[in-house]
Amino acid sequence: MKSRAPRRPVTILDVAKTAGVSFKTVSRVINGEPNVRQHMQDKVLRAVESLGYRPNVSARALAGSRSFMLALLGTDPSVGYMSALQAGAAAACREAGYHLIIEHGSSSTGRWPKLTKELLATQRLDGIILAVPAVDDDDVLVAIERSGIPYVRIAPSRNPDRSSRVEFDEERAAAQMTEYLWSIGHRHIGFVRGFPGHAASRLRQAGFEGALKRLGGEIRRSWIASGRFSFRSGVTAAEAILGSHERPTAIFASNDDMALGVISVATRLNLSVPRDLSVVGMDDLPPATFVWPELTTVRQPIREMGAAAVEILTTGHRGIGAPVARMLDYEIMIRGTASPPPQQNALPATGQSIPRRVRRRQ
Repeated sequence: MKSRAPRRPVTILDVAKTAGVSFKTVSRVINGEPNVRQHMQDKVLRAVESLGYRPNVSARALAGSRSFMLALLGTDPSVGYMSALQAGAAAACREAGYHLIIEHGSSSTGRWPKLTKELLATQRLDGIILAVPAVDDDDVLVAIERSGIPYVRIAPSRNPDRSSRVEFDEERAAAQMTEYLWSIGHRHIGFVRGFPGHAASRLRQAGFEGALKRLGGEIRRSWIASGRFSFRSGVTAAEAILGSHERPTAIFASNDDMALGVISVATRLNLSVPRDLSVVGMDDLPPATFVWPELTTVRQPIREMGAAAVEILTTGHRGIGAPVARMLDYEIMIRGTASPPPQQNALPATGQSIPRRVRRRQ
């Protein structure tokens, strides 16, 4: 019996023949170039799908001025943050026919300028995505700007109009979570801050304190403790807050890892969550649903932010020209770790109710 010859890979010429268009038209559609009429795009894309064509990134790079490679620079402020950001960016890159390089390192800002310069010297990139802490490092930004490579920042805290950016309204999200706790009867609320110097830490605390002031609540400094977006720092912060002479009835941790640390300490102190202590967080990464009851938190659109950054760098805009700003949605995820405080049988007349899911758009 003769062995079957291996199937020949589908080429761009096959796509052009199936679509009934020229080779150049297929190339322009695949490379996302502007000024291709919609009906021509549709014909090419239908042929690509029917033939199962996958562009050869290396060949495309050799044939043109683009490398079809992007880089993502950042570190993980909490368990899973960079993983989610990377997953969203990688999926969008595959869809657009790009490759993604990951530079995932220390939270120390000191090493990022050197790493960025090495990356620019050794890799031919079409764009760069910056996450914390590189996102606000002026030496990093200057090095990229001198190279002329387009870049997009994820949730920058300084000079937002300096570049294209993708973000969500962290301050408003934190305010709405505080309003939710108030609406179910909590008047004594503690707060765990995030990593010092991170934009998210400042914005989330500002949202919490601003909402509490507007509602007429009291901000007790003994109920505010510093964390570093890690489980262990959440444990330390909870020990400080729950060890005070008077305990709050709820603690808002400014990310999920620290919220889980708070729940751990509450359990050790024989405090039932949420009967004796309500606990809420932010981010809604997978660990939020690994505990029971599941964590009430804010769902940050991390994967979507990674995908949006890629979309800016790979479409007609490609990060060139006037900066693009994308404000994405968030959701309040009401689960099982928050309930009315002890002996609170009904919502107070002044309580402000909010829907189960809250979305914000630009």
